[in-house]
Amino acid sequence: MRAAGIVRRIDALGRVVVPTEIRKNLRMREGDPLEIFTDRAGGVILKKYSPIGELANFASEYSESLQQTIGNIVLICDRDNIISVSGTPEKEYIEKKVSVDLEKVLEDRKALTFGEGVRKTIPLFKDEGAEGKYSCQVIAPILSGGDINGAVIIASKEQGIRFSEMELKLAETAALFLAKQLES
Repeated sequence: MRAAGIVRRIDALGRVVVPTEIRKNLRMREGDPLEIFTDRAGGVILKKYSPIGELANFASEYSESLQQTIGNIVLICDRDNIISVSGTPEKEYIEKKVSVDLEKVLEDRKALTFGEGVRKTIPLFKDEGAEGKYSCQVIAPILSGGDINGAVIIASKEQGIRFSEMELKLAETAALFLAKQLES
């Protein structure tokens, strides 16, 4: 654990303000849930809570099944990181921070198709290099209880591919199914 050199006092209601610099670095937004832990040395640890992260094993199995059915790359992310990937080497994607472009798509709260003849494809994670160039993508946000919890992404690097309504509906169905799992 590294020290930030910032001291804050606890108010009468037991609240502590997390400094702006730390919130920006950790991409914390107003209303984000936090998990609170204590360590053996008496320290308090605040960690961003990811509901999708709780379903990581389930999401991984779901993405694997979907990928085997359609043959394209399938990724599942929470609001901060890619948590599951199938159809391409995991090390390229797993635990990578989502890109600003992907964050903007999530904020729109609707499924979108990117690629040839539609919209230019976007990088999926921060600092994505040349290996992340896609011919097409479908991104469907996972919405649960009115909150954006992540996304299901179907992508292809194969040139000449154009996604249809089928890939869009598959991504929307997967996102809806994962949202239902979060609510139960």
